[in-house]
Amino acid sequence: MKIYLSGKITGDPNYRKKFEKAASFFSDAGYVVMNPAVLPEGMTPQEYMSINIPMLFAADAVAFLPDWTKSRGAQIEHELSQYAGKKVYQISGELKNLVMEEEP
Repeated sequence: MKIYLSGKITGDPNYRKKFEKAASFFSDAGYVVMNPAVLPEGMTPQEYMSINIPMLFAADAVAFLPDWTKSRGAQIEHELSQYAGKKVYQISGELKNLVMEEEP
């Protein structure tokens, strides 16, 4: 199963560590992880989204990190996930103790 990770990147100096923790969690659980935090720095938000949206559509499910509501890009990804009928998971808890809850 392929899973796309979504959460706040812009303005978060620790985003790579945060996404890597989530990626490890899902990888260890047997998922193929699509992680937008591994993209190179220096592009515009629109350029990132032009890469991220196809990854999201290729995924079977999308996992939203706890801070996703503070990111305009992640909010758009949430809307697209629902529109496309993807399984959507909310990650809660601290990153050292992830808890995954499926949205209804």
